[in-house]
Amino acid sequence: MLSKFPYLRQDFLASIVVFLVAVPLCVGVAVASGVPAELGLVTGIVGGIVTGLMRGSSLQVSGPAAGLTVLVFEAVSEFGVGTLGVIVLCAGLLQLAMGFAKIGRWFRAISVSVVEGMLCGIGLVIIADQIYAAVGLKAPETGIGKLVGLPGAFADAVRSTEALASLAIGAGTIAVIVLWKKMPKAVQSVPGALAAVILATVTTLAFGLPVATVQVEGLLGAVQVPTGEAFGELTNPAIWGTIIAFALIASAESLFSAAAVDRLHDGPRTEYNKEMIAQGTGNTVCGLLGALPMTAVIVRSSANVAAGAKTKASRVLHGVWLLLFAAAMPWALALIPIPALAGILVHAGFKLIPFRQIAALWRGHKGEALILIATAVSIVAVNMFEGVLIGLALSVVKTAWEASHVKLEVIDKGAGPIQAYLSGNATFLRLPKILDSLESLPQDRPVELDLSGLHHLDHACRTALETWAERHSAVGTEPVKVTEVGAEAVSAA
Repeated sequence: MLSKFPYLRQDFLASIVVFLVAVPLCVGVAVASGVPAELGLVTGIVGGIVTGLMRGSSLQVSGPAAGLTVLVFEAVSEFGVGTLGVIVLCAGLLQLAMGFAKIGRWFRAISVSVVEGMLCGIGLVIIADQIYAAVGLKAPETGIGKLVGLPGAFADAVRSTEALASLAIGAGTIAVIVLWKKMPKAVQSVPGALAAVILATVTTLAFGLPVATVQVEGLLGAVQVPTGEAFGELTNPAIWGTIIAFALIASAESLFSAAAVDRLHDGPRTEYNKEMIAQGTGNTVCGLLGALPMTAVIVRSSANVAAGAKTKASRVLHGVWLLLFAAAMPWALALIPIPALAGILVHAGFKLIPFRQIAALWRGHKGEALILIATAVSIVAVNMFEGVLIGLALSVVKTAWEASHVKLEVIDKGAGPIQAYLSGNATFLRLPKILDSLESLPQDRPVELDLSGLHHLDHACRTALETWAERHSAVGTEPVKVTEVGAEAVSAA
């Protein structure tokens, strides 16, 4: 047995650690997403057993992710919990199509500043949203509303004993997670988030605090297989934007996580297209069960590697433990205080904000830093999907601008023709600058325009230069002589 599975002991121990990390996160993400807590466990189970068995990235672990909480909550608010399964199912099928079309590796081409900006924006919204949950209040609908309303929420908490007790549990949870890393190594074998939830639960029960706890429906009761009515929502054009957002953001998060996990170990490297297929399969199954969407989760994945996992057996076993827990101990979920889960997610949201990356980008690449900030602000101000699109558009514009370096050198010897040399990449982005310089040349002097130094000349620039040459030649001077790339001088008019 051991000769057939040489790493069974290491993988078994790692699976226990990942299971303990996953339980509070699965439940917390589900509650924050506005769905039954058990659906978070269902996604964790599918991520472990189904996706875990497939090829792609051998050591990264999949499940419900804090990074999709905002998007899922918006989808549930707009379309209802019953339609969530259809959205996740279609997103999974779209991921499968992208995987089979070998698009997975292209996700590595997405600007890192856009991805970091996406995580930053998500983190800010999660923090604001979960502060309301910690106080026991309903959060405003918009990201801006959440941030602006925080002072009022704290003011309401001060005037209410119940709200203060709830806030204290949430703040205490965060404090335990942060301070847990300073505990002895033996104590740290229990994950900080799990320890914080246990302490919060014991404190709430021991002192009889008036704090809301998780509502439990049972594993089978929470599963909602999509109905015909739910599939009928696919005729609504608005739902397709959400489906595309689920597929693209979940894929990007999973594949960027895979790249990060590869840097943590010396084992087999990620096969990106196969990982995309694995994620798509997992989300298809989650959709059929009406559960939350899944991504690869860096917190669980790094815990898996740090715990000494060697093969995919560790993540599969963690899914088995989640299944046994959800089936045998659902009553334990009903004891968990909601503000404790809010505290876990506030801490998770804070970790999504890339403070070091922003500082490093600002020092070396201010343009990239501005794209990161603009993406984050757009997500908070508008929504996640449109915020990411804005970030991608800014990234494309910046790249195009930087790629269109062009230099115009004018030589005027006082007599004879004026010589103008263009070199670099002449695109429409630099056209105003080029035309301003050419139109400032004397109208009563012949001009020789040398384009042989250009690497690229787009159609807009060519047309504009031809039009300028015709106008310049129309005032009675000699026709503008244009030297094309690899050609002799020719008259423009």
